[in-house]
Amino acid sequence: MDAHKPAYAANSVIGVKAGRPGARIKARTVLLYIVLLLVAAYMIIPFLWIFSTSLRLAKDSFALPPAIFPTSFVWENYQEVFEKVPFAAFITNSIKIAAIVVIGHVLISSMAAFAFSRIKFPGRDVIFLVFLSGLMIPSQVTIIPQFILISKLGLVDTHWAIILPALINPLGIFMIRQMMLTIPHSYDEAAYMDGANRMWVFLKVILPMAFPAVSVTSVLLFIANWNDFFRPLIFLNTYEKMTLPLGMTVLTGLFGTGNLSAVLAGVTLSLIPPLLFYMFGQKYLIEGLSVGGLKI
Repeated sequence: MDAHKPAYAANSVIGVKAGRPGARIKARTVLLYIVLLLVAAYMIIPFLWIFSTSLRLAKDSFALPPAIFPTSFVWENYQEVFEKVPFAAFITNSIKIAAIVVIGHVLISSMAAFAFSRIKFPGRDVIFLVFLSGLMIPSQVTIIPQFILISKLGLVDTHWAIILPALINPLGIFMIRQMMLTIPHSYDEAAYMDGANRMWVFLKVILPMAFPAVSVTSVLLFIANWNDFFRPLIFLNTYEKMTLPLGMTVLTGLFGTGNLSAVLAGVTLSLIPPLLFYMFGQKYLIEGLSVGGLKI
């Protein structure tokens, strides 16, 4: 029995030492979850405050200490949003503009990406670099020539003044092109051998395989146009044609003297469409981002 004690003790020591890395990994995992929960709480708390304040009386909007969760339920604030401004028209206008831009983007950007990735023509790379350089130009720099062009076309104070310039998106063309470059050319060759034309190859072969990149750029473009305030402020004058971000400034009142609870009720309602759009496109967004490190 004594002869086995050293071996048993040695095995115990080895077992303890072997168990330490697992304990360290478990401790790191717990610490990681704690950090992630703190970051999540830091990001969610402002939204909880917006929602809870939208259900309070206006005089309780800046109560100290601020209440994160609702302390009262004044649903009249949401009713006031629709009574003071044509909120439904604002939402409809924003959905109309964002949807048309996304649909046009899918058609135009995907066809441009197909040409830049699958068709060889003189000056292809130079033209692509010119398109790509558009990412470095702020939109505020081009707003004056855009306004001059839109005014000469007679499109000022129409939704087309916002839609047309947004149809060409260099970021969308770049991301979809990079995705298409990863698709082997054997698919094209097999389709051509079966008698398919170029448009059929684009619609039936390449575009479905590049759908993750198309979905990512569509989600980003929808949210960008939904939240756009600058261009509607320049091009739209009629009250009923305003988009939601521009219409919300009417709800705030002159010098911000409006009912803050009603304003935050409008903000809460304005978050619903992009949130639903993101929830339904989350799968494709994550899939597209996972293939973001593509070769040029």
